[in-house]
Amino acid sequence: MDAGATGVGSEIERLEEHLVAEHKRIAERKRQMPRQEVQDYTLTGPKGPVKLSDLFGSKRDLILIHNMGKGCRYCTLWADGLNGVLPHLEDRAAFVVCSPDSPETQQQFAQSRGWKFRMVSGHGSNFTQDMGFRSEEGGWEPGVSTFQRSSDGKIVRVAHAPFGPFDPFCVTWHLFALLGDGVSDWEPKYKY
Repeated sequence: MDAGATGVGSEIERLEEHLVAEHKRIAERKRQMPRQEVQDYTLTGPKGPVKLSDLFGSKRDLILIHNMGKGCRYCTLWADGLNGVLPHLEDRAAFVVCSPDSPETQQQFAQSRGWKFRMVSGHGSNFTQDMGFRSEEGGWEPGVSTFQRSSDGKIVRVAHAPFGPFDPFCVTWHLFALLGDGVSDWEPKYKY
């Protein structure tokens, strides 16, 4: 290996270490921000209305994915990946996906994808908008919100982040970036 390649390799290692450190720093800063108390929103589950507080189950923490629904191939890619790590996530916190689709549509689509996570519909609720995952045009935006419930039942939003290509929540883009021509013009599909 020539000195130039060694120098580039060392620079890449430093950048990767820096990136990991920055991700940790961002997460820590988000946890340090003032907690946003939220109301106990009513969403819709497969059996009817469900309160945000009910989504915690026996857990103190809740990870809630803001998903754009069945019509979004990108959100489907993220959900497929999250489904694969669901047991790990649920060991630490409650986990649920919220989309604008009806519970019937959600259940049918989840079954076709083999998804095991719980789903609720945000349609008809201000929840998604209040959490900042509606566009100015009224469309749905993807991302994640984390919540914590105190012993007195108060719910606070701890942190949130958007979803999109190369975010830290979807491994696919990062692996494709290591290929000879990178991601190229690849886009997710429902079936391959």
